[in-house]
Amino acid sequence: MDLAHVTVRQTARARLFTEEEREVSVTATLRYTSADPLAVHLDFPPEAALQGEPVTWTFGRTLLEEGLSGPAGGGDVHIWPCGPERTVVEFRSPMGLALLQFDTAALRRFLLRSHAVVAPGSEDLASAVDRGLDALLGKS
Repeated sequence: MDLAHVTVRQTARARLFTEEEREVSVTATLRYTSADPLAVHLDFPPEAALQGEPVTWTFGRTLLEEGLSGPAGGGDVHIWPCGPERTVVEFRSPMGLALLQFDTAALRRFLLRSHAVVAPGSEDLASAVDRGLDALLGKS
């Protein structure tokens, strides 16, 4: 099997808390691909986004792992445990702030599935850096 094409997808229910103090139940899709082994992608349907378009947030897989056991993150993405059964993921953008509360067990299951594809510490960092540079330079 060519691991460059292995993708793990898992839907997860979350409670979305907006700046307007609204609470909305949403279904997001967690996505991990061995082609981008350092990242986790969190896809939201149009009804969960401010502009009514699907939105994807991408952040480090290690950030998700760290956030399950204690406060983690900087910049646009912060993750922290909220009691033993819930985890909060906070996204910040120029358009606003969104807090999502997930079942911790669902996030742990997703991470275990991603570890089965690419074990932590065995990521191909050279190709990840090359892809990042290509994207930055507009070569992709």
